[in-house]
Amino acid sequence: MKKMLFSLTLLCSFAGAAAAQSLEKLADKLSAGLKDRPSIKLAVLEFPYAGGKASEGPVVVQERLITALAQNKKITLIERGLLKKVMGELNLQASGAMDEATVKKLGKTLGADAIVTGTLNDLKESRTEINARVVETETAKILAAASLPVKKTWKDTAAATGTGTGTGTAVTTNFGSKPLVQVAVLLDTSGSMDGLINQARTQLWKIVNELVSAEKSGSRPVIEVALYEYGNSGLSPQNGWMRQVMPFTADLDAVSKELFSLRTNGGDEYCGQAIATAVAELKWSPKSDVYKAIFIAGNEPFTQGPVPFQDAVAKAKAKNIFVNTIYCGARQQGLAEQWKTGADLAEGDYTNIDQGAVAYQIAAPQDDKIAQLSAQLNSTYVSYGSSGGQKLADKAASEAVARGAGKSVYAERAAFQAAAAPAQAAAEADWDAVSALESGAMKKEDIKADQLPAEVQKLDKAAREKYLDGKLAERKRIKEEINALQSQRKAYISAEEKKASGANTLDKAMIESIRTQATKRGYKFQK
Repeated sequence: MKKMLFSLTLLCSFAGAAAAQSLEKLADKLSAGLKDRPSIKLAVLEFPYAGGKASEGPVVVQERLITALAQNKKITLIERGLLKKVMGELNLQASGAMDEATVKKLGKTLGADAIVTGTLNDLKESRTEINARVVETETAKILAAASLPVKKTWKDTAAATGTGTGTGTAVTTNFGSKPLVQVAVLLDTSGSMDGLINQARTQLWKIVNELVSAEKSGSRPVIEVALYEYGNSGLSPQNGWMRQVMPFTADLDAVSKELFSLRTNGGDEYCGQAIATAVAELKWSPKSDVYKAIFIAGNEPFTQGPVPFQDAVAKAKAKNIFVNTIYCGARQQGLAEQWKTGADLAEGDYTNIDQGAVAYQIAAPQDDKIAQLSAQLNSTYVSYGSSGGQKLADKAASEAVARGAGKSVYAERAAFQAAAAPAQAAAEADWDAVSALESGAMKKEDIKADQLPAEVQKLDKAAREKYLDGKLAERKRIKEEINALQSQRKAYISAEEKKASGANTLDKAMIESIRTQATKRGYKFQK
């Protein structure tokens, strides 16, 4: 069978619905030209703007056309993940026009009988027109052509360059002064998801410890985590049965506390709306070197709800956000319910987990000593200001929750407190005098005696400074000891995990994606 290229030039329209026609009609026109070619295999590329304008459109049009063509059972569509991989390996761009040699190479490598590609060209503010060509890959002969106006339902963005390489939309480099990681976790809290929530509670610290172990330009990153719940009938239907539990915060004790407060309740799970809301509401960094990721976990079809997941994920991709999907159930069921398709659209990973499995917690020989050091670390805090006492009490309560979750969880939290020293100190500088000194937010001479605890206020100036110096030195020593023990502990746990073949759980799914994706943003992990 001869191979062919579909070259599609797409011109989008903001005009009214009466003038706009659907991509389904375009797919029908193209399919009509293939009546004498049964069982044809197609690969659909992104559709960049002819002038290289930045937009969500390339991915939105690609995905909608894939969906439309998939309705024809005589057509086989090549998996987008394979297409993305091959385009990257061949360093090809979906420009809407390819030379004969490139067409042959791409067709041969993909094993595709045809390739769909094209460009977007706006007619005016509210209209775009689609022009399509079918080109035989062996001869570059045009076999069919069609044109069609469609409604433009996506936004253009200044952040993306719209390279259309099939390997993800590039963005203009804008490096931050310090490494930053932003992770939004979207958890299905419908009635069947108690296991997922329990895993999130016990594995949070292990996951963030993987992030804090990374380095970039010689520095460890500031980690911000946001938390959403969706699919809970106890929430407002006007908001799609979802809510923002926590915006981006570096206070991971607060995130842990909220995880333990979540309760499940039956409801409708709208993945597309959950992703779109997180993309729109959260204060995502515009910087291109920031590792930004959404992890969404659930067990219902990814297609539910009023917001098409294709549109929602395209918006995430335009902001350089990885979207990772975690299906709580059998892998094939998740594939059938479009969870992998959702991940593929934004260069993310699809994983399935056994949400009913009890996370396998390895008791390491270092756990007891780390627990002792954690208690000593708490004694180095000196409350400062009107909120200091309450903040210190909140911290003690968070530690108690972690201790109650088991030795492994408690050790992971203590390890994070030690490893994330600069960011942790900066976050606590407004209520802890020692953190203020540790982070450089204040000097000893700036600390006001009347803002300190009563027992410290009684000391003269020299004694107060000596007391604070002692706490600072003690904290440094404890953190260094915890860091050394955690290094030994991780090596021990890694060796034990290789011996055990435990169930695939939330932490494993997230850590694997984090290591791969953060590396693409320039982070280096300890081996």
